[in-house]
Amino acid sequence: MQIKPRQHLLDIWQAIARHSFEREQWAWGEWGGQSSVADAERLLCLLYPATEIPAFRLDDPDTTQEDVQQALRKAGGRLDLPANLVKAASEFMRNHTGEDKRPTFAGGYYFGSQDKGQGEPTEEQRQLGVVDSFSMSITLCLATLGFLKVYETRTRRSDIQETIAELRSATSNRLTAAMVSLLRSFTVNAFDADSAQGRNLVELLGQGRLSPRQVLSMYQSRFRALRAAIVESLSLGIDVQAGLKDENQFFECGWSWSLVKDAPEVETDEPIGPQPKGAADPVPYLYFTVVALDGIQDLFSDRTLTLGLLNTEQQKLAEALRLRWELTQQYWSGIARFDPERWPLEDIPWRTTGQELESEYFSLSVAAILVHDLMRRRATDDDLARTVTVMERLAERGRITSRMTRDDRTVFELHNAGVKLPLQGSERLGPPMTWSLHDFSAQLLKRTIQLRALSRNLDSHDRLLKLAEDVFDHMWRRRIREGEGTGLWDYVHAAYPEAEIVTRRVPVSWNITERVAEVMVQVHQMYRQPPVRSPELFELAGALLSESAHLLGNEQMEPAPTDDGRHGMQLRNIEVKLRRARTLLDQQPGTAYALALDVLGQLDSLNRAREAAAQGR
Repeated sequence: MQIKPRQHLLDIWQAIARHSFEREQWAWGEWGGQSSVADAERLLCLLYPATEIPAFRLDDPDTTQEDVQQALRKAGGRLDLPANLVKAASEFMRNHTGEDKRPTFAGGYYFGSQDKGQGEPTEEQRQLGVVDSFSMSITLCLATLGFLKVYETRTRRSDIQETIAELRSATSNRLTAAMVSLLRSFTVNAFDADSAQGRNLVELLGQGRLSPRQVLSMYQSRFRALRAAIVESLSLGIDVQAGLKDENQFFECGWSWSLVKDAPEVETDEPIGPQPKGAADPVPYLYFTVVALDGIQDLFSDRTLTLGLLNTEQQKLAEALRLRWELTQQYWSGIARFDPERWPLEDIPWRTTGQELESEYFSLSVAAILVHDLMRRRATDDDLARTVTVMERLAERGRITSRMTRDDRTVFELHNAGVKLPLQGSERLGPPMTWSLHDFSAQLLKRTIQLRALSRNLDSHDRLLKLAEDVFDHMWRRRIREGEGTGLWDYVHAAYPEAEIVTRRVPVSWNITERVAEVMVQVHQMYRQPPVRSPELFELAGALLSESAHLLGNEQMEPAPTDDGRHGMQLRNIEVKLRRARTLLDQQPGTAYALALDVLGQLDSLNRAREAAAQGR
């Protein structure tokens, strides 16, 4: 199925307007306000495309395009629509601000119970902040601030101007709080090679080919500079730093699921209120690390820098996050490609060392970090080709491009019930909690598009396009077909009618819906890039242009026929095409090739006409 970002995004927006607006006013519904993550994801389905794609802008009513207005007609008219979005964002900020005026980042109903026999999570547990919310809030706040920066100059409504002023202050405050929370959720876990976690890492890196001594020696060499950078750059506490300085110890860095227990407060002049105590064990999670990297990346986007969305204090926090962003990418990229002969990433499924879980989802998480790293540095064709192969294998193993087998549990474990992450440290406040990961397909689609935008190799480019279309076709089939969330996600049974399916209590998965909307933005940006240049076409087009220029010069030497200037006009038209072809040769050799062929055909027609006229005389 071809991905048509404009049409598909309009379909999604129409479904959201039908679901989340009543009488042109935002309606949170039964599940609104019960999870800051879900509420942020729902708003981002509209605000992210509206601030990233010029054709979908809603902040300037005079430029809102007709098909966009038609898709969102249930959300309000051209002038009311941006005002309604401002009101919805204001409600979000109020709903997720505590009585002490401190922004809250509750996971809410996204938290699950590890053991149903011990009861559901307590209200105190459900109110715990989670990295998903910290990261999603950064993206939402940046989108909102950018939206307000334009819209406040386009509206004269005094009531909306007051709301905008309040919303800007609350949004900036929440952005700062989210950045501080991400800093306090980052952790480095050092452990001995003889510990259970150390043995797991040795097994992962050695692949049965290297002895523990060889693994440790290679590890020391590979991560010596990174280890030193972490020790010198980050304040992590005496115990962790002592462990890092010992080269006989392994370490992992990344983000835990929430604020780390005993994490020191971050000094800031911004009025974000008291910083809550942490509860999470100081152990990195692959999933939450990927989520954090995605949000932090938005702090350094061209749009954020161009619009000047960060104040001075936020810029300082952003630099601290950027350092952790770079260190984390370097670490996990090095782990993924530890052995050049056989990458640990290529041994699917990945086994986590901290939680001792095994799943294709974790292989995808490591691949996602590797894609981040490949985007950051100049990737080799070999790195790209091997990563593409991993993506293709994950799609096959995830039963997206392959059929189910008898008694197959893959669909249930990856797409329906999802991978259950135990949240270490949550048991201090009540029953042990879990976090479910069931967005495997949406994440695979997102990383495939990111990798295709990065690839400049024709073979990898074509393979990634085919894979992206296959995964998107799978995702599009999983839209809800009837009821409250029609046109949104997630209806797993549509893609796997023969699989064992457990119906979720929440009618719409905003997690997956937001991922798909985000992918449409990425596809739009990908199509805006110049096409991949073929060296072979470049050479052929150059040869055709050389021949065309020579024959045109020869034609211009001939006496002009008495045809009322038609011959001269034809020559001028040929000159224009030839000039256009030369302009396009470097970036679009295929187009230049086609134009040169057309020029050669026209020149040959002129030559044959002249020969026929000569024979007639």
